[in-house]
Amino acid sequence: MHKPPATPRRCAVWWSSISPHWSRGILNVTGVRLSVEGLDNIPKEGPCVFVANHRSYYDIPLLLASLDKPYGILAKEELAKIPLLSRWMKLLGCVFVQRDDVRASVRALNDATAIVESGRSFIIFPEGTRYKGEEGGAGEFKAGAFRIAVKTETPVVPVAISGARGLFEAHGNRTTPGTVRIRVLPPIQTAGMSRAEQKELPAAVRQTILAQL
Repeated sequence: MHKPPATPRRCAVWWSSISPHWSRGILNVTGVRLSVEGLDNIPKEGPCVFVANHRSYYDIPLLLASLDKPYGILAKEELAKIPLLSRWMKLLGCVFVQRDDVRASVRALNDATAIVESGRSFIIFPEGTRYKGEEGGAGEFKAGAFRIAVKTETPVVPVAISGARGLFEAHGNRTTPGTVRIRVLPPIQTAGMSRAEQKELPAAVRQTILAQL
């Protein structure tokens, strides 16, 4: 077993480098196969904000195993209370948000915005919680998370996740082998957007993802 470096920065870099392997290990053990399309849609230069629909606890390891490299994630505060997972996510550069505390939510969005301004891409699940409806649907996309992309003028990259809930939650939270499809869709530029376009962005991205589910 590899021993992580001692300093926090080196430890973070080390953990980021092994996160995809850790995620793929989880998927391999549980019999999850990945079908990934559209990685060439990820911008080659500069940061972006990945926006994905949220159906399952699997979604985080799915994205870490599917995308071209590890990214920080805007995650709900409840995950910060799980000791080992919390430590891992903090090292990865995740930001935890309290959905029922407006001031704390604003601070979390500001922290995530600062990360993107520093040149690092970020992942958000704008529904804020897992969608428990029928396959092919999605909850409302909250506008707050999109402010990260608008404020930093970085592209939004929609990501459609299909089949994840059917391998875990649909079986009483028991792992079941199967295939999950990940589709990385063409980026949407936010630089130069009008106020009207910014207001329509959450719904537009939601419809783009729904069309791929």
